[in-house]
Amino acid sequence: QVQLVESGGGLVQPGESLRLSCAASGSISNIYAMTWYRQAPGKQRDFVASITSDGVTSYAGSVKGRFTISRDNAKNTVYLQMNSLKPEDTAVYYCYAIMSTPDRPTPRNYWGQGTQVTVSS
Repeated sequence: QVQLVESGGGLVQPGESLRLSCAASGSISNIYAMTWYRQAPGKQRDFVASITSDGVTSYAGSVKGRFTISRDNAKNTVYLQMNSLKPEDTAVYYCYAIMSTPDRPTPRNYWGQGTQVTVSS
């Protein structure tokens, strides 16, 4: 069974850093783009950052310059380094990936279960 599992969330003070990880597991043929989204209470789920299989990145304007997305293709893992965190970064962070498997060669969308990030003094 293919799944995405996030880790690394927690409670930090403004200005501090966190590093999120998202590991894909199971029988995977290819992982295409990997993306982080976040959802604050009462708000819609918003794009944070994405990275293609070739390492091309894009960021939401609100996190550009503070967050860095990277991936380790050998470990099927994507990371989100979050620096200079602000209270408005508080949200559940979700990992999303487009992947294909041996029994389903057509790429499909997969979501992780989410990890809570709270920035508060």
